[in-house]
Amino acid sequence: MTAQVEYTGALHCELTHMLSNIKVVTDAPPDNQGKGEAFSPTDLCATSLAACMLTTMGIRIRDRGISIDGARAEVTKIMASDPRRISRIEVRLFMPDNGYSTADKKLLEHIAYTCPVALSLHPDLEQVIELVW
Repeated sequence: MTAQVEYTGALHCELTHMLSNIKVVTDAPPDNQGKGEAFSPTDLCATSLAACMLTTMGIRIRDRGISIDGARAEVTKIMASDPRRISRIEVRLFMPDNGYSTADKKLLEHIAYTCPVALSLHPDLEQVIELVW
């Protein structure tokens, strides 16, 4: 089992990661009857895209002597209705000033666009990715 999810009331859930026992709390978003007191499930989905990109980059370049330490991402999630769903995720990846070669940049961009979460999202969900060097 990967995780356990408990509905704790008032549109909140408590998610427990089974390997680490780390907990995350969610709330419904303000535009869908929640208070926005925590990540919404769709916030986690959108944010997972950026986390997956950076994690996969770190894995793939670790043995090449390339560092992405200090890289960060800004994530914007856009919702659609009828049916209610995420229609667009915008991710801006800010890469540290590490003197990346053109080949390094191409590799890192490729990894970002082909991380497991990016490839798992529905093709109708628009992914707008920008790497800022």
